[in-house]
Amino acid sequence: LLCLWCRAAAAERVRYSIAEELGRGSLVGPLARDLRLSADELPARKLQVASAGKKQLKYFTVNEENGNLYVNERLDREEMCGESASCSVSFEVLVHNPLNVFRVEVDIQDVNDNAPRFLKENIHFEIIESTPPGARFAVDVAEDADVGSNSLQGYELETNEYFTVEVKESQDGSKFAELVLRRALDRESENSLRLMLTALDGGDPPRSGTAQLWINVTDANDNPPVFAQDRYRASLREDAPPGSTVLNVSASDADAGTNAHITYGFGKTPAKVLQKFVVDAESGTISLQEELDFEDTRGYVLLVEARDGGGLVAHCKVEVEVLDVNDNAPEITILSLSSPVPEDSPSGTVVALLNVNDPDSGENGQVSCELSGEAPLSIVASSGGLYKVVTASALDREQASEHRVTVVARDRGRPALSSSTELVLEVSDVNDNAPVFEEAAYSAYVAENNAAGALVLRVQARDADAGANGRVSYWLAGGSAGAAALVSVEARSGALYAQRSFDYEQCREFAVAVRAQDGGAPARSSTATVRVFVLDRNDNAPRVLWPAAGAGAAAPGAAPGSAPAPFEVFPRSAEAGYLVAKVVAVDADAGRNAWLSYELVQASEPALFRVGLHSGEVRTARAVSERDAVKQRVVAVVKDHGQPALSATATLHVVLAESLQEALPELGDRDAVSELTSDLNLILVVSLSVVSLLFVSTVIFVFFFKWRRSKSPPIFITSDKELYSTMGSKAPYNYCSSTLPLPYSYEVCLASESGQKDFTFLRPGTAALSARLLSGDPGSGTHSGKDPPSPRSSSQVSF
Repeated sequence: LLCLWCRAAAAERVRYSIAEELGRGSLVGPLARDLRLSADELPARKLQVASAGKKQLKYFTVNEENGNLYVNERLDREEMCGESASCSVSFEVLVHNPLNVFRVEVDIQDVNDNAPRFLKENIHFEIIESTPPGARFAVDVAEDADVGSNSLQGYELETNEYFTVEVKESQDGSKFAELVLRRALDRESENSLRLMLTALDGGDPPRSGTAQLWINVTDANDNPPVFAQDRYRASLREDAPPGSTVLNVSASDADAGTNAHITYGFGKTPAKVLQKFVVDAESGTISLQEELDFEDTRGYVLLVEARDGGGLVAHCKVEVEVLDVNDNAPEITILSLSSPVPEDSPSGTVVALLNVNDPDSGENGQVSCELSGEAPLSIVASSGGLYKVVTASALDREQASEHRVTVVARDRGRPALSSSTELVLEVSDVNDNAPVFEEAAYSAYVAENNAAGALVLRVQARDADAGANGRVSYWLAGGSAGAAALVSVEARSGALYAQRSFDYEQCREFAVAVRAQDGGAPARSSTATVRVFVLDRNDNAPRVLWPAAGAGAAAPGAAPGSAPAPFEVFPRSAEAGYLVAKVVAVDADAGRNAWLSYELVQASEPALFRVGLHSGEVRTARAVSERDAVKQRVVAVVKDHGQPALSATATLHVVLAESLQEALPELGDRDAVSELTSDLNLILVVSLSVVSLLFVSTVIFVFFFKWRRSKSPPIFITSDKELYSTMGSKAPYNYCSSTLPLPYSYEVCLASESGQKDFTFLRPGTAALSARLLSGDPGSGTHSGKDPPSPRSSSQVSF
């Protein structure tokens, strides 16, 4: 664990050392390799430079392709660090995916690019001739912006017989020159001297600067000025206005006259210091000339000189301390912002990296940060003024697609200063919501006989997700049997369309399941049930079951071969309200469309009959009279209650008779009497035809056989040998043989005299009538009392 910790600590800090004055694009070091980043990782990790201060960002840059650190702007150590012995630039380097911060420190090594320079090219001295040998005269200090061995190392004076130069070092380490008088001056022999003073640094090769010393020999002034203090100290707030008094310096001179008149001025002082302060030459009052900035310079050292009228000079130092004032609000810099962030990001995910810097010092520079606003985010302090904004809880894009928070940085000064910046965090969608139908079950009502392709219903499902995750498609997912062939659903709109026309009489309702599915991966879906109810329309007319439709044989002008019309028999003795018949009808529709009502629209005797409005029963409206015709025709109409109403007619043929035998003569003359009234009658007709064909064939065969054998053909040959043998060939006889069982049967009656053949179809229970017909009763069967028998063969069918 200790090895891993040491290794991690080493990876957090990278140090390089370069010389100043390198040109733009110069290599500083292989930063990616030192951070253990391979070339393949560089595009994804997004190596970039960040800094706690804005000034450092302009000096260096990182190549995104190879990860090397290069110089972005010419480095001037003197401009960057001034007279500091060491100079370095610290900044942070960010790598993403995952996000990490590394600190890089670049030491700027000094090069001998600055030569020593005197503030004045000509230095004047006024030296009294009475100055004893060994007297020392301070010379203005030469400036050399370089440091270390490249800085000012010594002075050289042009060879002369009066003066030599000695190098002195002050307490702050600076070197200044002093002229030392080696022998007494003689104004009469030489009243002025001009010497060249050279300042040398320790560079390789060395650089130098020169100044001309103008020495004027004056009369004796043996007392130089003396300051009250060798060192003055003063404190001044950085918000002090220009013109403020810093302090007063004072010096005295024991001489008299002009030799005792003292003027004040600044000695060797940097130019930027001279811009800030000014000294009154007469009073020695030092005043502030420009505004101070603690963040720029925290203190100043002034060299003040006092010069008397004889040219003697004394020096003192004035140290001005600048006191910090909370005049800088914290600066917030967004180094990285991960937006949008997926809504399924876990709690604690870093979404932003901030740098907060306050140039003030002490409590004025101590900063605290907080988030303002309703958002599931929190801020965590890191090292070096860095802050991480992390998610405090799970995100939900459906509740909030973006979060806006304000980062507030506040220092501890009095009064406190603060600054703020807004963070906008977008939340990207994840397919975490299934489509939801507006209703769990839908009901649709469609009238039958609709057009194919008609809109049945439109279902709607909503998905709270966005983009493809919220794009809903619709499908049929099952339902009742055969329902899939009845409707279809449009995938995009959710509209259900009818595949064909619906028929209420075949399908009254059905159900289908509609599935809504989003476009996410994996997709989510939900299902809703749609019940479709088919509404009835009045598209079916009433159908008459009794009397059977299509009976037209009894109608006037009926076509030959048409179906026979049914008839009803009721006695003349019937009273009013006697049930004659009942019209039976049905309607395939439902509801009001199937409510049937009956009306009497036509009758031979309209006053004789009435029809029940809802029952369809045909009853006598009065008692039957002798004047009423035997044959009655009643037409009833059956109507439903649809809109519009549909109807059908039923025709009844009624015979006034006490019995069927009495009604038969009346029915014999009717050409409209039908042989069959139903499908069963059709079968009987076919059977009768087949039997008749067999019978005729048998008769022809018997005649032909007898004719060939005896030349005297018998009248009939029958399968009943006993009956045939008992009868003579000339004797009249009747032959009756039944071939169909009850209740339906037919009888064949043959007369020898005329060869007349009668086929009579009897209804059930007419055995007695058949006996009468066979016995030749004149009031029954084939011949009425009014109509003589025809000599030719005739055939009649009656019910």
